[in-house]
Amino acid sequence: MAGKKHNVEDIKSESAGLRGEIATELTGEATNFSGESATLLKFHGIYEQHDRDTRGRDKTYTFMLRTKLPGGQLSAEQYLLHDRLADEFANGTLRITTRQDFQFHGIIKGELRPTLQALNDALVTSLGACGDIVRNVMACPAPTDDPQRLAVQQAAFDLNVAFFPRTRSYHQIWLDGEPLVDDPVVEEPLYGKSYLPRKFKIAIAYPGDNCVDVYTNDVGLVALFDEQNVLVGYNVLAGGGMGITHNNEQTIARLADEVAFIPADRVVETVAAIVTIHRDFGDRENRKHARLKYILHDRGLAWFREELQRRVEFPLAAPRPMPEFVIDDHMGWHEQGGGLWYLGVPIENGRMADRGTSRIKAGIRAAVER
Repeated sequence: MAGKKHNVEDIKSESAGLRGEIATELTGEATNFSGESATLLKFHGIYEQHDRDTRGRDKTYTFMLRTKLPGGQLSAEQYLLHDRLADEFANGTLRITTRQDFQFHGIIKGELRPTLQALNDALVTSLGACGDIVRNVMACPAPTDDPQRLAVQQAAFDLNVAFFPRTRSYHQIWLDGEPLVDDPVVEEPLYGKSYLPRKFKIAIAYPGDNCVDVYTNDVGLVALFDEQNVLVGYNVLAGGGMGITHNNEQTIARLADEVAFIPADRVVETVAAIVTIHRDFGDRENRKHARLKYILHDRGLAWFREELQRRVEFPLAAPRPMPEFVIDDHMGWHEQGGGLWYLGVPIENGRMADRGTSRIKAGIRAAVER
């Protein structure tokens, strides 16, 4: 690509698999990381933050940690661990994000490693929850025995596993605690040395339930079923994203285009091919113009479909007709199957906290414990 790369691109390509100097700086006396390390921390699910009231003086640094929960699924034990760690290492609150993740706020530098080790022991990771990489894969999280919901939830897990980075840096820095001697840097066959130009979001829906807002993602997958509820394939959508920058008219909000229908067993191959299109054609000079939606906007759907066809080993079919979507927020009581029920609870701004007489965090904890 002609022109000068953005500085973030150099940081990524020279990071030795997202390592950089994180491990060294983690044991240093400073309460924060260098700018380059702070950039790489995002790939590990961590954002460096500081108290805005201390600007102009000595800054007070803390960290936000985001866990990655494909399809919004976690066990009662995993939820209770999040609740406990929020009190033990963070500021006592949890945040539920619109991407079906949990966020801890207010963690100090020295508590990052024990927090991540405790989460790993419960089979929860933060790797890829932030950064220029495939983020948490979303699907309807409603806990029912509906075979269509179960199928899209399993697909979210499968895609999440397929797009984890291959680097061992996360395990070496946060879990093992010691870099391996002469450890080779694992090549990233999908991402390459510079990973993606920007973040990449995937969501899976099915006709009748679009609670994940599938058209607003880099890749949207609409699962289609036969009369026996067998998953036959997906309509693939690409190029969605609603983020814009205030006072920057070159940034746009855009709904995804309907690209093709693919068989169910080709979903990982197809999404991987789209990720590589973003990798190869995304703007690495202007991060405001680096999402997949700008490739579709600038080059057009016909070009994109042709490029995708070059990268997959089966013929793409035209998108199939879909029933009209319904947006269901799943609030209130619903039958779960097997004589059980589930309850959808509204959480204002996703903030799980105990403030005065409002005991949201304690109330949810008590319900999950039972």
